[in-house]
Amino acid sequence: MSALSKVVRAGVGRKRVQTLVMVLTTMMSVTACILAMGLLVAAQGPYQRSFADQRGAHLNVLYDPAKASPAQLAATEHVPGVTASAGPYPAVTVQARSGPDTRIPPPGSPLPPLTLVGREQGGPMDDLHMLMGRWVAGPGEVVFLDGHSPLAVGDSMAFPDLPGRPTLKVVGIASSVSWSADGWVAPGQVPALTAPGMVPAQQYLYRFAHAATDAEVDADHAALVAALVAAAPPGALTTATSYRPAQAEANRTAATFVPFVTAFGVLGLAMSVLIIGVVVSGAVSAATRRIGILKSLGFTPAQVARAYVGQALIPAGIGTALGVLGGNVLSVPVLGLAHKALHGGLLGIPLWVDLAVPAVALAAVVATALVPALRAGRLRTVEALAVGRTAPGAKRATARGGGAAGSGPVAAVQRLIGRLPLPRALSLGLASPFNRPGRSATTAAAVVLGTAGVTLCVGLTLSLTGFQEGLTAEHAGKVVVEAPIDGSVKAPDHVDEAAVAGAIDTRPGTRAWYSTVPTSVAVAGNTARSEVVAFSGDASWSGYQMVSGRWFNGPGEAVVGSGYLRANQAKVGDTITLTDQGRSTPVRITGEVLATNDLVFVDRAAPTALGSPVHAEAIAYHIDLTAGTDAKAYADGLDAAVRPLGLGAEPGGTHLNLVVLAMNTLAGTLTLLLIAVAGLGVLNTVLLDTRERVHDLGVFKALGMSPRQTVGMVLTSVCGSGLVAGLVGVPIGILVHHWVMPATASAAGVGVPEADLAVFAPSVVGPLILGGLVLALIGALLPATWAARTRTVTALRTE
Repeated sequence: MSALSKVVRAGVGRKRVQTLVMVLTTMMSVTACILAMGLLVAAQGPYQRSFADQRGAHLNVLYDPAKASPAQLAATEHVPGVTASAGPYPAVTVQARSGPDTRIPPPGSPLPPLTLVGREQGGPMDDLHMLMGRWVAGPGEVVFLDGHSPLAVGDSMAFPDLPGRPTLKVVGIASSVSWSADGWVAPGQVPALTAPGMVPAQQYLYRFAHAATDAEVDADHAALVAALVAAAPPGALTTATSYRPAQAEANRTAATFVPFVTAFGVLGLAMSVLIIGVVVSGAVSAATRRIGILKSLGFTPAQVARAYVGQALIPAGIGTALGVLGGNVLSVPVLGLAHKALHGGLLGIPLWVDLAVPAVALAAVVATALVPALRAGRLRTVEALAVGRTAPGAKRATARGGGAAGSGPVAAVQRLIGRLPLPRALSLGLASPFNRPGRSATTAAAVVLGTAGVTLCVGLTLSLTGFQEGLTAEHAGKVVVEAPIDGSVKAPDHVDEAAVAGAIDTRPGTRAWYSTVPTSVAVAGNTARSEVVAFSGDASWSGYQMVSGRWFNGPGEAVVGSGYLRANQAKVGDTITLTDQGRSTPVRITGEVLATNDLVFVDRAAPTALGSPVHAEAIAYHIDLTAGTDAKAYADGLDAAVRPLGLGAEPGGTHLNLVVLAMNTLAGTLTLLLIAVAGLGVLNTVLLDTRERVHDLGVFKALGMSPRQTVGMVLTSVCGSGLVAGLVGVPIGILVHHWVMPATASAAGVGVPEADLAVFAPSVVGPLILGGLVLALIGALLPATWAARTRTVTALRTE
């Protein structure tokens, strides 16, 4: 073994605590970077990866078998541009009703038209992935497309107008990257779902050589139509559905992850490089005297530099390897949750991330170790030995005054601190960071980044919680009264609304209420499918959040969802026309409400003026309660009153959004990693300072400093940087939050209500500012305890 190798091994083994800190620091830094990079990669194009994995179809087409023979349909597989195809699968469009064991919607309620296809789960194209439940085992069962299911798993649907009155039980929810159907049944089930005199359609799935844009997909569709026109009567191709809407929705969801993952990733990367630099350069600088000893033994400056780079690389390499392992282990639950929220994407860290992050981390270690090692190596032997015995930048503080000898700005500040009316132990602690202002500033910067990360996480949690409440406002109410939800009461043909209102108004504990009902009214010239919802009563407490404008005040006004404005290129102030059965009435858009779907909200008088029928079974009453009212007891009492009217009451439930849940979880995980890295940076800096001043510590103890005073001195040394970090880090976190939230909302196609952006009240900002101080104190606690326990004789003998 060479002399240089012995020096490296001895240096690593001699400073076990410092080596452990370096291992932990690099491990946490690499873990944070790998997780952030993995999340960022996962949010980039998850649909494309899922489309490739599931062999998605660019077009799914329904043909009328009465107008095209099997041979003619099979010939479409060879149309120019078609690269793959699958089918035929029997398909039927049905109009069903909810079954007798269905809770929501009530039994017997009409369901929207559904296209059901008879096929197996796998196949050469559009492999269906189960998200919940299982695949159909035979007739009598159905699996629905995720997001397109009107029923829950376990519910049933009935077909009272078909021969035999068949029923289907929902046994699962599946994902299809092509949105090839609303649901799937066993192939043998299709004949029973086909009305007399009708023939099931034939579905074919196609992939094309060029289908990256809407124009290319339209051209592919036209090629299929042209091929059929030459061989079959017009109308043989009945419908063609593109994969592009599914891609747009998936990409929009994925894009919401990018801003906040980018923000945390940048914070994590900056903090990791900073802390690694502090740890490594501090370790080399603290060994300046040992470098002088090595030079006196004949080591050249290059050998000295290589020795200390090696001493830094060994613990850093161990920490990097552990960080790669930790990042991949932690990615399993984190990326799993992101995978569910994104309906696809990565389930593991890509190999290139596992290689790139460690390479950058180790390069940072080499760079930060090499600079101080070369600088120390160029010192003359006598200078290195002298510098190593005294902390640069200041001479030893006197035990009596706690000030510093010498002149200059640093000494002046230390003398000023020594004159403060504070116990000497505390004034010594406050003056300590000025012995090494560069190191202290770097550590404060790390705490600033940690505080900014915590601030961003708190702000995102508060904003996303409010955002979710706004998006799920249709479920608002501590108690909800609806048409029968347990199947025990037959849905009425007419609801006595006056009687229901009287029962709610006279019930003790009622604070406010309003009712909603979807109507048959349409919006004239609407380019998308809009649902018009009529309101009556006081909806000011409902939780609907206005992005801009105001709530409607009468039948001539309406508020619309952000999705409506986006789909129809409309704006607040425009006038739209409501139509029904040949009658119409204009209404003015007075506000944009937070909603991703295509909703139009109007006063109850608007559809009534058009003569539109109100379906009693669709009415929902949302009730807010006075403070202290038990929701369960209130709902039970009201249920007894409204059940004779054909309705039921139950406490309102919390509706979680998986995307919001995933974002909060990811933000919390990354914030904890940032806090750990910042805390380790503080611990390392205080540990180095304490060890460098161990002789001074012995002097103080010999002059009567108690262990408690010693702890106070060490902890006070980080108070200034902690407070400054809070005052600087919190505004940075707020600025990043005010960039991330609008960017996230814009990616989702909505605006940000002011209430969801202005979440940093004084009651929130105050504790966050103190958080920097708390973070610094936690990091300094272990070195302070070590300093208090060091024996006086041991400290005086240490140089």
